[in-house]
Amino acid sequence: MADGYALTKPTDAGAPLIAGAVEGVLNYLSPIPDKPHTYNYEPPAGVPRQNFENEAHRVLIEDLRGRESSFTTDGQGFAAVRHRSRERDFEDDAAIRNYYYPESEALLAELLGAHRVLIFDHTIRRRLPGQCENSPGARQPVARVHVDQTDLSGVERVRRHLPDEADSLLAGRVRIVNLWRPIRGPVLDHPLATADGGSLAPPDLVATDLLYPERTGETYSVTFNPAHRWYYWSGMQPDEVLLLKCYDSARDGRVRLSPHTAFADPRVDASAPPRQSIELRALVFGG
Repeated sequence: MADGYALTKPTDAGAPLIAGAVEGVLNYLSPIPDKPHTYNYEPPAGVPRQNFENEAHRVLIEDLRGRESSFTTDGQGFAAVRHRSRERDFEDDAAIRNYYYPESEALLAELLGAHRVLIFDHTIRRRLPGQCENSPGARQPVARVHVDQTDLSGVERVRRHLPDEADSLLAGRVRIVNLWRPIRGPVLDHPLATADGGSLAPPDLVATDLLYPERTGETYSVTFNPAHRWYYWSGMQPDEVLLLKCYDSARDGRVRLSPHTAFADPRVDASAPPRQSIELRALVFGG
């Protein structure tokens, strides 16, 4: 089923405990004169992990539940899809790669009309209150507005993971799409907010270096714009997934990406179970 069609059947998971539009605080990039960067390893002595600050803005975040089929990756940069996986616990890394990867590649190919899909990595996030985003062995939700790829890193992903075929693949349409799924539900604690990519202005996106010991990656940070339109899917269950477009080589007017971030819903009690989720990152060819 190609993008642009209704992708979601009505859920039978029951009404979420907390639903509806909410005012939430989202962390945007505070503009700086230099290119922002973050160390994804322990930086040299005396060097800060990042050279920028975030600034908090209170925004309206609309609930897409009940109108899931109104959103598509080409129309807004994200889509809401119902899909039951054979993987339930996500405790065994080998099982994730051997079973969840192929299952998800087939799903993305069907939904996006692709002739080929390659998942190149995944991240499991199990929130531990008080831990930082990149705590070793316990990746935390990212509470900062961002996009995982840029125009530069989108191309480099193809060259990095499929070097022998890169030139021919880059001659066609290439997308990078994240598939985001709760491991436990309903998700109340730190749900994921996604922005309508059509509400962005080009200056809102700021290329940001991710520094690794052996290479430098690049993502987009995002500066605040009151025109941004934000959404979340209330009470997500493990059989409900979000598709998040992070890169698209097409330049024909389709939305090419969707910024996203975790946020603290002020209506949620501190006793709510901490969020657990898995995100896959996939190269999508054709469609």
